[in-house]
Amino acid sequence: MSEPVIELKDVHVRYKTRASSLLRPQYVDALAGVSLTVKRGQTLGIVGESGSGKSTSAKVLIGLEKPTSGQVVFGGEPVRSFTPAVRKRLGRILSVVFQDPATALNARMTVRDALLDPLQVHRLGSPASRNRKVRDLIGLVGLPASALDALPSQLSGGQRQRVAIARALVLDPQVIVADEPTSALDVSVRAQILNLLTDLKDQLGLGMVFISHDIQTVRYLSDEIAVMNRGRVVEFGDAARVFEAPSDDYTRTLLGAAPSLLEPHH
Repeated sequence: MSEPVIELKDVHVRYKTRASSLLRPQYVDALAGVSLTVKRGQTLGIVGESGSGKSTSAKVLIGLEKPTSGQVVFGGEPVRSFTPAVRKRLGRILSVVFQDPATALNARMTVRDALLDPLQVHRLGSPASRNRKVRDLIGLVGLPASALDALPSQLSGGQRQRVAIARALVLDPQVIVADEPTSALDVSVRAQILNLLTDLKDQLGLGMVFISHDIQTVRYLSDEIAVMNRGRVVEFGDAARVFEAPSDDYTRTLLGAAPSLLEPHH
């Protein structure tokens, strides 16, 4: 087995509630003792309803949220604080594909500039090799080279998400965190994007964290599944096992309630 790229160890995230006062602080646990491991070449699916803690887990994984307690470990080293230098290093290890590609792409930048930007910020390669890389990447995500000269507004939602995926791959990350990456897309395009992510994972040997409220989509993509409810991982295991023999009632409820995105609706 490959070494873990990222680990969360007994991570807690507590927020003060609005009802909190100086004399009577009240807290809510967004995460209550979450441990997760992400390895190269494997997809970890995190599934749960809104408020289950799945998005908070993602924020901790990518360094946007500091745990109240517990450890975040990158490549075997615990991260003490997310300084700019640490963040820059993380940017090379880990990349994010967001729900809505519109937030990931600057409306005034051509696709070419959006893809060149991270390479320039990290001072990687020569101008010629950067341009080559960008051309290769746009082909890798299934878009024609002519897309490089387009602005995001000139592309469809599915094409924009392909560009956002290309941008996430620019720095050759070891892991991609995909947070509900198809929820803003038409049903007809969703399966294409999910297939693309799966192909890229296999081709590039990436680790992937796929976060969704839709358990069937997670099943389709994941090697291992963590089911979250109220800030805890209530079920974890091999994807096939979780589906065939779920041990937790909440998982059974999710499975019973979930028509698949990928099967035709009758």
